[in-house]
Amino acid sequence: MQIRAARAMTGMTIEQLATASGLPVATLETLERDETQGEPQALLAVKQALETGGVLFIASGNHNEGGPGVRLKARTGGDEGIRPENLNSANDD
Repeated sequence: MQIRAARAMTGMTIEQLATASGLPVATLETLERDETQGEPQALLAVKQALETGGVLFIASGNHNEGGPGVRLKARTGGDEGIRPENLNSANDD
């Protein structure tokens, strides 16, 4: 799972993700650094919160969607999030 990228795509701050997932900010910061060490329940809570926010997680076998990674569902307006090319530490809230 690519938590930081998914947050950026939705324009969600880490605090908003903490509220949506029911997890502490410190846990999310740890998961963003090393997702392989996360508790399965914590990763599931993050995945569900991000999917509710409009993210699709694409499995490695789904090359029709452009390969593995995260994508945005079709949006109907509002906040468009941060384009990947504009992602940097200055907008990592």
